[in-house]
Amino acid sequence: MKKILLFAILLNLTALTFSQTFPADQDHEFDHESKVVFPEMNIQIVENLELLGKIWGFLKYNHPKIGEGTYNWDYELFRILPSYLKSKSVEERDQILLHWISNLGIIDSCLSCKQTSKETYLEPDFSWLNDLNRSILLRKTIENIYHNRHQGKHYYISYDKYGNPSFINDHLYSDMPYPDAGYRLLTLYRYWNYIQYFSPYRNLTDKNWNTILKENIPIFINAKTELEYETVALQLITETNDSHSGTILIGNKIAETKGKQFPPFKVRFIDNQLVVYEYYNPEKSWLTDLKIGDVITHISGKSVQFIIDSLKSLYPASNNASKLRDIAFNILRSDSHYIELQTIRNNQSKLTTLKLYPSDSLNLFPKNNEKCFQLMSGNVGYINLESIKKEDISVIKSTFKDTKGLIIDLRNGVSEYIPYSLGSFFVNEVTPFAKIARGNINNPGEFYFSEVPPLLPDKDPYKGKVVVLVNEFTQSMGEFTAMAFRAGINTTIIGSTTAGTDGTARQVNLPGNLKTMITGYGVFYPDGKQTQRVGIVPDFVIYPTIKGIKDGMDKVLEKAIEMIQNEE
Repeated sequence: MKKILLFAILLNLTALTFSQTFPADQDHEFDHESKVVFPEMNIQIVENLELLGKIWGFLKYNHPKIGEGTYNWDYELFRILPSYLKSKSVEERDQILLHWISNLGIIDSCLSCKQTSKETYLEPDFSWLNDLNRSILLRKTIENIYHNRHQGKHYYISYDKYGNPSFINDHLYSDMPYPDAGYRLLTLYRYWNYIQYFSPYRNLTDKNWNTILKENIPIFINAKTELEYETVALQLITETNDSHSGTILIGNKIAETKGKQFPPFKVRFIDNQLVVYEYYNPEKSWLTDLKIGDVITHISGKSVQFIIDSLKSLYPASNNASKLRDIAFNILRSDSHYIELQTIRNNQSKLTTLKLYPSDSLNLFPKNNEKCFQLMSGNVGYINLESIKKEDISVIKSTFKDTKGLIIDLRNGVSEYIPYSLGSFFVNEVTPFAKIARGNINNPGEFYFSEVPPLLPDKDPYKGKVVVLVNEFTQSMGEFTAMAFRAGINTTIIGSTTAGTDGTARQVNLPGNLKTMITGYGVFYPDGKQTQRVGIVPDFVIYPTIKGIKDGMDKVLEKAIEMIQNEE
């Protein structure tokens, strides 16, 4: 009897396993190579490949049969490319596309497909379809698919209850670090369509996103080495102008170019100059002749500005402040153990040989385990959110409820999600502070505004002055937290430009074992005012100065104390 029962359980488990498989999962024809041979690029071939990439992405997220998991859509690209590349005219090209689409299967009428609301924040963009160089039948075929598009659970995309997309069944092809040309084109198609359909900020890029695909087609196809492939992928990612995309795990070759040796100190751009800012290990300051506040003008004979200009295309960033922040972390890295620097101290220029050290000998990413709050002189509270814990919130409220003012430091980010638990301390009524732009799985490319829960006031709200400190290291959750605090009844935000990267970061996979992030949903003020790329604009702008750093002074913190002490 027990054996029969066990067999029945195993049978049910087997049936369950098979019920979760899709035809797309059984397709292995191109597991190791695309088998696509590209002719020499010319204008017509590039334009044809641009159209194919846009239709390929449209079908991936809208065609019901693809949404159901009937097709391995990566491999279907490789199947159409050989004949498509041989098309001799626009008419022949469009016929190949129409035949391809027709073979996907009959589309039933969609009774639940809704039109995009006029109230939506961002509509699906099909402007590319209106090009005169498209047959009427091809346009009508695409329009028919859109009006009867896939609804509900999708093989390649899902959304959680918060509006965060997950990109599923998009394989990394990690066994091919330098993918062949077909796979490199797939990388471009896949990433371009991620942004086209799932970025709430695709309308905020410096370049029109519709132009990016065509520009990059010959670049990706002609990438000659693994490093060149990783480089052009990173340059593509940089075109999003989104610092979330800077959170990337790109391939090994890019990492190798940065070097494994580090300086024994941090540098930052202050007053548009590269400045020695802080030692990683203060007790080892003797490791270098350079001192806090020294200005670096040249590295290995090249001007700092020349190096910045050469690196800009490799650092995805929402604004210049966050781009320089990220460049600064790597600018002195090398595989050499020594580099030559030209520096300025007290208006005197000096040539210095700097010794570099392996990362494991330095405290590159120190953990702040100190208590996150303290009572300063003048009855002023100070909270450093870099090390805050959830259990600190109640203690902070009881400790500081009668202080003259509170300084909240967001310049090193925030370690816990506390917009509501601490933000409630600073309002005396129900207070909205943000709304988000969520994607619509049933209408890819549409983003609609959705309210977030408002701040609910504590029974005994804080009555003193609140000053929030921000800078370029205030990013994403830090910026959202600053928005919550700004809604307080007596809050002032001071400091400098934040990273301009608000929302959630979602991982996407690219062939060649490349991983990066895109922003999943957008964050805005209740009136619809954007934070992306703009950042949390301070009420009072104040930057650190070179003199202040040399003197060991924190000018931003000093200003915050002054504002509280002068509060009537």
